[in-house]
Amino acid sequence: MHKTLRVMRATETREWSWLPTTRNGWHILGFELWEDSREEGSPPARWSEFADAFIDHFLPTETRAEHAAEFEIHKQGSKSVWEYYLEFTCLSKYAIHMMPTMEAIVRRFVQGLSPLVINEAAISALNSDMNYGKMVAFAQAIEA
Repeated sequence: MHKTLRVMRATETREWSWLPTTRNGWHILGFELWEDSREEGSPPARWSEFADAFIDHFLPTETRAEHAAEFEIHKQGSKSVWEYYLEFTCLSKYAIHMMPTMEAIVRRFVQGLSPLVINEAAISALNSDMNYGKMVAFAQAIEA
C-alpha cells in the first residue's frame, strides 16, 4: 500500500476512500475500522499513523525483532549469491535501523558473503560509487 500511495503521489492527509481496493479491500476496511475506533474530535487521521497501527497489529514487535536478529546472523553459506541476495533483501526490511546509508547496506551484504567471494567484494565495496545493485552483480560475477 505504501508503494501504491508513493506512485500515486498521495499525501499524508489526502482522502483515501477513492483508492481502488485490492485483496477484497482489506486496507480500506482496516483504515475505516481503525479510524472509527479513534476518539471523537481527534485530528484528521494520517496515513502514517494508520500504517504504524496496522504493522503493530499484524506484525508484532516480537516478530519484527526475531526477523531482525535473523538478519544480523544471515550468511550466504552454501547458497548462491542470488539466493543470498533474495533472503538478504527480505530480511533487511526488518533491520533498516542497522543500515542508514547505501555504504552500510553494501558493507552488511559483503559481510555475509561466503569466503570465496568476500575478499574481492570487500575491496570493491571501498569504491565510493558502489551501490547495493552493483555489489550484487559484482558478487555474482565473482561467483561465476
